[in-house]
Amino acid sequence: MVVKTKNAQAAAAATSVAAQRWPHLLNQTIDTVLAPHPARPETRATARQVISALLPPLTRKNCWTLAEHAGHPSPYRTQHLLARAGLDENALTAALRGYVIEQLGTHDVVLVVDETGHIKQGINTVGVARQYTGTTGQVENCQVAVYLAYTTPAGHALVDHRLYPPLSWTDDLARLHKAGVPDTAGFATKPELAGQMIAAALEHVPHAWVAGDEVYGRNPDLRAYLEQRGMGYVMEMSATDRLTTPRGPLAVKELAVLVPHQGWQKRSAGAGSKGERFYDWALIDDVVDERGVRWVLIRRNRTTGEPAFFHCFAPAPVSLSRLVAVAGRRWRVEESFQQGKGLAGLDEHQVRTWTSWHRWSLLVMVAYAFVAVCRLRELCAHPPVAGLVALTCNEISCLMHALFTVEHGREHALAWSVFRRSHQVRAMGCHWRRRAASQP
Repeated sequence: MVVKTKNAQAAAAATSVAAQRWPHLLNQTIDTVLAPHPARPETRATARQVISALLPPLTRKNCWTLAEHAGHPSPYRTQHLLARAGLDENALTAALRGYVIEQLGTHDVVLVVDETGHIKQGINTVGVARQYTGTTGQVENCQVAVYLAYTTPAGHALVDHRLYPPLSWTDDLARLHKAGVPDTAGFATKPELAGQMIAAALEHVPHAWVAGDEVYGRNPDLRAYLEQRGMGYVMEMSATDRLTTPRGPLAVKELAVLVPHQGWQKRSAGAGSKGERFYDWALIDDVVDERGVRWVLIRRNRTTGEPAFFHCFAPAPVSLSRLVAVAGRRWRVEESFQQGKGLAGLDEHQVRTWTSWHRWSLLVMVAYAFVAVCRLRELCAHPPVAGLVALTCNEISCLMHALFTVEHGREHALAWSVFRRSHQVRAMGCHWRRRAASQP
């Protein structure tokens, strides 16, 4: 559908007016998150510049490219911010979480836990090991981190994160010390890391639901903790998990076969890029005790017939539609990962230590939260006109770059060329001396 000329001109004019507010909103976001932290003015200024530089569509995002885009003469200020500057990551995380909660609201909140992998080379970057990652669906040399997404019907953003150091790291004290891993950061499973983040978030949104995939749904300790807190959850389970029935123990995939035709109901798991995502759903194993009600929810693909299974709990009976809505919200974390990586370079860091990784990820999460909040504000203020979709996070990022990029001039570009070439000479000399020293 082609937008008529007058409508296109009106839409462009409205977008231009709206875009003038975005730099102010970005400053407001950064001030809100950084203000509670008593950092030095220089540290706050560098953090502001780095967050702003994360948004443009640079070919690669690391300390060098961000510093060049921000107008710094070298990457040293950015490296100092990530590795050594006085900055309390816990306070920054709490401020980010509070900002997202305030902006996205506390109505119909679903907290989604999931992990993602950052493919890396070598073995010295903190947490890197050969391990399974859902990013590629196979074993890779990568980092794995667990994230918490805060989702409402209005929007979603990442609000917390935990790096998962595998046993090959936690069993090697010298390696941990070299990477700057604190002594208090011992080995913890992914569900344990998820529980830590959920506990922090529930202090502010005590009536939220929780959703997660099979890694978290199959962990009885995490489910027991949520039930003790009176928190509803919908988390995936394995098709081979067994339940006690009048016929004896049966795998849930066997129970799916026993569901009668009238037991399946067509429901939408929410709108996707191609429209409503309809599946067939069934509820089985309705168990009530002093804590609440438990179900097994079955989802069946209407085309392939492929099933998926979910542990469900609520402190009081709820409808099938409510459980389906929570299950459908889980995919928001995948969108958050995609946009966090694509828009702000969540996985493009080139840092090796514990502190640097956490700070990089936090700054990326702040940048992504700004875009998510900006999108929500524009959607509320200017509903999409006929023939145009609403402003997306990607579109806002592109417009921010096109409309507000500061050009630093020819001398700045040439100075960076000289810096890169001189640094390469020093690095080459170090490599040659190290290789010569290792030869017999």
